[in-house]
Amino acid sequence: MGANGSSQLEKEINGDTLIGNEHYYGLVNFGNTCYCNSVIQALYFCRPFREKILQYKQQLKKTAKENLVMCLADLFHNIATQKRRVGTIAPKRFITKLKKENELFDNYMQQDAHEFLNYLLNTISETLQEERNADKERVQKSLKKGAVTVNISPATAGLNEKKEDEKGKTETTWIHEIFQGTLTNETRCLCCETVSSKDEDFLDLSVDVEQNTSISHCLRVFSETETLCGDQKYFCETCSSKQEAQKRMRIKRLPQMLALHLKRFKYVDQLNRHTKLSYRVLFPLELRLFNVSDDATNSDRMYDLVAAVVHCGATPNRGHYITLVKSNSFWLLFDDDIVEKMEISSMEEFSGLSDGGPRQRNAQN
Repeated sequence: MGANGSSQLEKEINGDTLIGNEHYYGLVNFGNTCYCNSVIQALYFCRPFREKILQYKQQLKKTAKENLVMCLADLFHNIATQKRRVGTIAPKRFITKLKKENELFDNYMQQDAHEFLNYLLNTISETLQEERNADKERVQKSLKKGAVTVNISPATAGLNEKKEDEKGKTETTWIHEIFQGTLTNETRCLCCETVSSKDEDFLDLSVDVEQNTSISHCLRVFSETETLCGDQKYFCETCSSKQEAQKRMRIKRLPQMLALHLKRFKYVDQLNRHTKLSYRVLFPLELRLFNVSDDATNSDRMYDLVAAVVHCGATPNRGHYITLVKSNSFWLLFDDDIVEKMEISSMEEFSGLSDGGPRQRNAQN
């Protein structure tokens, strides 16, 4: 972040008495790590996620072995405890650990921000489960030896409410509590009218995009009724034969925080490669889901937009990621180490970027 830009933003922020002790720090790019920086910024300003990560940091034992969650917790703690409100931090420890743990990210190539988000959330969840299971084993060993264990508090204590159903599904962590929702796949036989349904959990929803549409439209298309006929006929157990049927996907349980992924990267057979769909898709500041099932819980929940990760560039393999973040009553643009305040009126500019992003536009002006 340039000195002038940093001081100007800090001056504006210091004059706002309503934002509390919030910090706004850009992240250094270590060679095409904008995909990582953009997702980290979005998660940092996802308050439930940040609170859990900082709580993990507080309860972490000094003897704990370094892992990716620990590195992320240290990064969040470093940002939250800075004396200055605005600045730049180098997430070197996190990037180094990320490349060490997953060879997919161990290069200087452009990576997919959505793939990184999925990897990070799943890794955090798996780490929490492993630490919890290890603590269980320690307790069991202590009890077998006749020892008395007092005040056991691993890094995951209080963070996870474990829930295991009769079929022995994977126990949940606070990652699931924040991001997990449930889809129900409903299929209705057009012969006997029997409706069968199958539930599927998700941490984010991936929806197709079309030209000059909105997020609401994309979600409606996601849940449109599809007719299964011809070779696609559905085997109805009631009829004991293949029948024409209607199928649709609806949301049965709404997540606390809704993560949406716009499928802008599409494989084109004629080109034998992926291409980017730079369609204009408007994202509202408030969103209510209408594609919910009849028995959905919290079906009237209203979502407020808190962050948007945007890919700037004409192709999937070349470009740049930035993040738009809402903090209190204003919006900020995070472009690696650059942090700028932005007007709500300019949000529409980012609904379908195909150029190089803010850096390139500023250079052209």
